[in-house]
Amino acid sequence: MKSRLWFVDFLRTLALCLMVLYHLIYDLDQWTNLNVQVNTPFWFVIGKTAALLFIFLSGFSYGLSKSTLKNSLKILFFASIITLVTYVLFPEQYIRFGILHFLGTMMLLFPIFKKIPTPILGLGALIVFTFSFIISDILVEGPWLLPLGFMYRGFVTMDYFPLIPYSGVTFLGIITFRLLEPKLKEKRSSLPHDQTQVKKLHSSVAWISSHSLLIYLIHQPILLSIIFILKKFTPKF
Repeated sequence: MKSRLWFVDFLRTLALCLMVLYHLIYDLDQWTNLNVQVNTPFWFVIGKTAALLFIFLSGFSYGLSKSTLKNSLKILFFASIITLVTYVLFPEQYIRFGILHFLGTMMLLFPIFKKIPTPILGLGALIVFTFSFIISDILVEGPWLLPLGFMYRGFVTMDYFPLIPYSGVTFLGIITFRLLEPKLKEKRSSLPHDQTQVKKLHSSVAWISSHSLLIYLIHQPILLSIIFILKKFTPKF
């Protein structure tokens, strides 16, 4: 296994687990007769924590990846597929600028961010977070400014992660990487040789982490397929 930052793998795997759990509850709420409610503070925190972890880690990992352009184009391609599929299946709430659109766009801008001094990035994060409160009640005409965080009247979507405020979380990830960079080399897979079980666990977690995009893309079709099969054979489900 290539040298990896074990804590990044564990945090990304945690984010994946929280995401799958949240979407399971969401699907059970939307598509079954079970007394399950996703619109509660607890599940809101679970879902938002998963998303914020993904966004923060994408910023943190910007200094570890050597192919951000390739990765960004791949993510944006799948994001466009998700837009198309949700438009066909759920035209009233299809995904215009979800988390994959956001992550792909930010990765596309990483070469610019690399040239920005850390204090300026920190100021940028503060400005973005502050500005998000200012524009939260501003409605515009049409969908063209949705990526920036400006919504229009009647806007409904299944997934929405605009650049304002979430780019601020990416900036925090980049800043954290820069602050920890001198110590990161000794952290790469620095587990003691005698901790065999821990190393095996890390290998499994690293595999999950490195396939996070694939897991993101297939987990909902799998969950929904299971639910609809159960509904077919269990009418009360």
